[in-house]
Amino acid sequence: MIIRIFTAKVPSSLHTEFEAKFKEISVPLVKTQNGLLEMAIAKPTQWNPNSFVMISKWATQEDIINFTGEQWNEAHIPNGMEKYIQSCTVNHYVNIAI
Repeated sequence: MIIRIFTAKVPSSLHTEFEAKFKEISVPLVKTQNGLLEMAIAKPTQWNPNSFVMISKWATQEDIINFTGEQWNEAHIPNGMEKYIQSCTVNHYVNIAI
């Protein structure tokens, strides 16, 4: 299993609008992908005041490649979402079974 953590820094003035679009555009897009096992999104806290995250779990690396393309280790920003994001990162991890 591959865990993909996407983090987006969004100006505070755009938080409400971004959160709505995150749920309206990004979540449905990711949910329709083959190999997606689980997904969660989260909004800023006092410790990370401008960061939104999407944590997704994928069956295989190939499933992520099929979704995002050969540049799978880079952020995939859906059309209509780019205007909100000041910066973003994406990181991948291999699950450790417990």
